[in-house]
Amino acid sequence: MDSTTRVPGPIGQRALLITTLAVPLTGWAIHATALHRRLAASRVDPLTGLLRRDAYTHRARRLLARHGDTATVVMIDADQFKEINDRLGHAAGDTVLAAFGARLTAWAGPRASVGRLGGDEFSVVLQLPADRRALRLEQLVRTLHTPVTLDDGRTVDVAASVGAATPDVTGSRDLSALQRAADAALYDGKHTGCAVLATTTHAAVPSVNGRRAGRPGTAAWGRAA
Repeated sequence: MDSTTRVPGPIGQRALLITTLAVPLTGWAIHATALHRRLAASRVDPLTGLLRRDAYTHRARRLLARHGDTATVVMIDADQFKEINDRLGHAAGDTVLAAFGARLTAWAGPRASVGRLGGDEFSVVLQLPADRRALRLEQLVRTLHTPVTLDDGRTVDVAASVGAATPDVTGSRDLSALQRAADAALYDGKHTGCAVLATTTHAAVPSVNGRRAGRPGTAAWGRAA
């Protein structure tokens, strides 16, 4: 008797073909899953859970295009963060940054673009109509001035400077221009405990991070220094 295994008829051939194809397809599925996870990880800052710069920028521009004049760009800097790192250690600094990330996410809501741009600098783009800006920015300031509890149970006082810019005030829907104006407003309110809304004067400032002479007129909300 012939002991060679035979594949009977068309059904057996079809099953063999499916099995043969399934092996590389399974391999591709595993590869695609791993690739998706790597891409997702590259979009998110692992410490804060916020979007990295490129992912934040992509989403922010879509929000600006969708919401137009009701969109608001908010820039945030942690105040005296280097002092926290130097005095309490980098683990404490990481805890503070993670707390800021969680607070910004909760404040902005799921439809916003919330990003960590680097170091202790953050940015948010969200829909925020004019009649709600003052209250919401004041809420943000209070949230970011709430002490952070460290892993060892100690608490550390924290603060942040906040600047905001809107297309209806600055006359631009360009993300870079709005971030520049919000940054200029932020530096006008640095260490004051108040959020500052950019004016047309802030929008005309060519430099970033507020490195310029003079102080344009401001509108500020938050707690007194």
